[in-house]
Amino acid sequence: MGGLDLSFFNFEIITKFVMKGFLFSVELTAIATIGGIFFGTLLALMRLSGKKALMIPATIYVNGMRSVPLVMVILGFFLLIPFLIGRPIGAELSAIITFIAFECAYFSEIMRAGIQSIPRGQVHAGQAVGMTYAQNMKLVVLPQAFRNMLPVLLTQTIILFQDTSLVYAIGAYDLLKGFVTAGKIYGRPEEAYLLAAVVYFVICYGLSYAVKKLQAKIAIIR
Repeated sequence: MGGLDLSFFNFEIITKFVMKGFLFSVELTAIATIGGIFFGTLLALMRLSGKKALMIPATIYVNGMRSVPLVMVILGFFLLIPFLIGRPIGAELSAIITFIAFECAYFSEIMRAGIQSIPRGQVHAGQAVGMTYAQNMKLVVLPQAFRNMLPVLLTQTIILFQDTSLVYAIGAYDLLKGFVTAGKIYGRPEEAYLLAAVVYFVICYGLSYAVKKLQAKIAIIR
């Protein structure tokens, strides 16, 4: 086959194969992040509620999800969901459901730490002026917790983007799948995997650098 041919990565490859996969990877990351933060916050509130009926199932769910490799969860949901509903739902939709269910366990731990970082005096102050628990969380605690945890939430989102490459295991057309497909068609699999790794590195390194800058700005504001 000869040496590596980096001319393989050209405009035609990008438009025909890579862009479609990139857009799905971004879509999956965005949806899983929003869903993960929403349900993760609910799980965090359940674990901090002090009520066993809420704490126990939330703790079991979070610890259970965090104890299983993501690729096994992806495969499990892909096989289990069609069995439960009696029809296939497609690899892309299965990936979205799986990532929300999996990532909310990680986001819940981030949000729980953020909520616990808020001084109890602010919570007591809210109670003193007649706020309910829900009002206190909505108006006092959660806004500050989100600000405190923003760099960590963004870092988890970057990790999530990297993890989207695992949906290749169920045939979903993500960024990695786009490169691999092009590599097979043009007979350049080595170049395809190498360039996929470079693209993931450039995107994730760039985003990580931006998060560090944001973290420095937040620290100055504090």
